[in-house]
Amino acid sequence: MKPVFLALILAGAAAFAGAADPAAGNEEQAIRAVVGDYLHGLKFNDVAGLQRAFWSGANLFWVKKSGELGQLSQADWYKGCAASAGKEEAGDLRIVAIDIAGNAASVKVQEDYEKSRYIDYLSLLKVGGGWKIVAKIYTVQPR
Repeated sequence: MKPVFLALILAGAAAFAGAADPAAGNEEQAIRAVVGDYLHGLKFNDVAGLQRAFWSGANLFWVKKSGELGQLSQADWYKGCAASAGKEEAGDLRIVAIDIAGNAASVKVQEDYEKSRYIDYLSLLKVGGGWKIVAKIYTVQPR
């Protein structure tokens, strides 16, 4: 098979694969926007941004130093954020991975601060035409 012909076949296959689900890119953009609200909310203690990102019944889960499961409601979390509203946190926050399957998605976020690193796993569902974070689990590691 001639290299030019092979290149045309591969280019056509790549174009077909990309065209197979044009909505996938739009869904990822929509998810990135929701997680962007979440990251902005974390960075600036912005309760309104967090409220845009989370379903109102979502909870946060982590393992306490005692080894027990920790759980925090949105309302309790927002109270803590409101006390520092507008204060910018010094850290680098970024999306590490996104996995989408139909109306469900998982996003891994890494937050690097001076003395700690948080890894968040956000579970999102597309409900009523929009994506919302319905649960967050996280771990924190010293740096």
